Amino acid sequence: MSTTPINGTKSWMRIPDGTRVRLCEGGQEGVIDGLTELVVGPARNPDGRTQYRLNVGDQERMLVTQEALFLLTDADGIVLMQKQNIDYRRIVTERLRTELTADRFVRPA
Repeated sequence: MSTTPINGTKSWMRIPDGTRVRLCEGGQEGVIDGLTELVVGPARNPDGRTQYRLNVGDQERMLVTQEALFLLTDADGIVLMQKQNIDYRRIVTERLRTELTADRFVRPA
């Protein structure tokens, strides 16, 4: 769980690898599997340099920005992540909720 300074003042918490997400457009679900500075198009994450690599299955990857994603949660509103215990997921959820609006946290389809 890293934070990156933005413009020297505010820090940005990246969505951790293994987090389950859904595309805002199209509804396709996948898992964050990293960041890349080899971006596609003009859109960038809040750090101004990167996009997320999104694993959408069958070895297919997409490059997307934070604004293009919903974060998937369990029934208690805790972010779903691969291979992480509930305590870590709870901490990640609290941190992400300070940066993202409530409507960005949704249940899986």
